[in-house]
Amino acid sequence: MTKLRVLLACTALTLGASAMPASADSIPGLRGHDHTGITVPDVKAATDFFTDVIGCKHAMSFGPFRDDKGTFMQDVVNVNPRAVIEQISMVRCGYGSNIELFQYTSPDQSKAEPKNSDYGGHHIALYVDDIDKAAEYLRSKGITTMKGPIPVKEGPAAGQSILYFLTPWGLQMELISYPKGMAYEKDAKTVLWSTTEPAK
Repeated sequence: MTKLRVLLACTALTLGASAMPASADSIPGLRGHDHTGITVPDVKAATDFFTDVIGCKHAMSFGPFRDDKGTFMQDVVNVNPRAVIEQISMVRCGYGSNIELFQYTSPDQSKAEPKNSDYGGHHIALYVDDIDKAAEYLRSKGITTMKGPIPVKEGPAAGQSILYFLTPWGLQMELISYPKGMAYEKDAKTVLWSTTEPAK
């Protein structure tokens, strides 16, 4: 049962990608995943964490955005009309997509971080070459880590190792590594990650 839980928890995307047939439909001109946006309690502290601890690079910051009388905020980003985006900060982490950090204030704001099991639950996964060294580094910085690293040895995700951890404000994140690939790749048309660096 434990192995099954690990596989289900870690590889939902992998299983979905390898089991689902490719769709003929696509957003015209689709190139890829540009960024994931995350709302944080303190955008400066979050930017400092991602740059000083994780090792991402800060690209830009901008804001604030607000509409004190109209419905611009509701119409554009589906939030309370009186919500204010105090600041947005964009960071780039290695060769993957980017992370957009938002600091909001809003009359109806919830300050609870969703669990992975909640609707809207999420985590950000970072690929690393050596997950044991990366885990040791995080722990040396006082970062809260979950059990692991856990190697996955069965099923389509066999070959990966994972470790969940928390940012200082409670955002769920994950380290993942599969330097020799995963089992599903043998017959796959879609590969989730390439460890080859892009051409300069």
